[in-house]
Amino acid sequence: MVLRGIHVYPVKSLGGCAVAEAEVDALGLVGDRRFLVVDSEGRFLTQRTHPRMALIATRLDAATLTLSAVGPGSVAIPRAPDPAASLVPVTVWKSEGLLAEDCGSAAAAWLGAFLGTACRLVRIGPAFRRPVRRVPAGLGGTPLVGFADAYPFLLASEASRADLNDRLVARGEEPLPWDRFRANLILDGCAAFAEDGWSRLRIGAIAFRAAGPCARCAITTTDQATGERGVEPLRTLATYRRDPHSPEDVNFGQNLIHVTLAGRLRVGDPVEVLA
Repeated sequence: MVLRGIHVYPVKSLGGCAVAEAEVDALGLVGDRRFLVVDSEGRFLTQRTHPRMALIATRLDAATLTLSAVGPGSVAIPRAPDPAASLVPVTVWKSEGLLAEDCGSAAAAWLGAFLGTACRLVRIGPAFRRPVRRVPAGLGGTPLVGFADAYPFLLASEASRADLNDRLVARGEEPLPWDRFRANLILDGCAAFAEDGWSRLRIGAIAFRAAGPCARCAITTTDQATGERGVEPLRTLATYRRDPHSPEDVNFGQNLIHVTLAGRLRVGDPVEVLA
């Protein structure tokens, strides 16, 4: 097995970037979900309620995050923490009171105009700390996560997507690209859904613990090129991927916590299942 793809999502629920390699730190992939769009109360916004977020592209360089969309053009935001920035208490699911840095009025105005709602862009800085809420048994320390839903990494395999797409095509539907699933790590060389059975693995020099399946939401049904919402793949996944312990959930992909807290992942890295 090999690591076939790496995807970074600089701003939670906005467009992502495919990269050839990425550094790993205590929060996961450097640059992944380090920014967040929040409402006036500091609550996170996602494509679940604002599907137009899919239409905003992101680009990272060494110093800058750039947001762009058809119509309003682009806005650039520094990636580095700013000691002078206002701290904003924000909420991501049940993680409340997370201290994030406000990214200023220009980014807020750009996003608010495009999304049609008052909002702010915030960034992770030194004051931010968010422990993973549900930690696998036997995993020492206190794993941390950025603005992702719950875990630092989401992994899926080419074979799993191919299996799903074969079923979609058999029903007269279009096959779906990877951007519907927002996985960070794409593997090749295993059987469909083999990742469900792994508890420990190593990709390149980075060791991981499995943290459970990813229950999928309406974002997977949102066309990332148009923002339009349909019923697939949830309708088809519900026919064969229901969680036996939570039948209301349909699963695709596995959440991961990294045990190795520093290093680099590269497309082509070998993948070894340890348990």
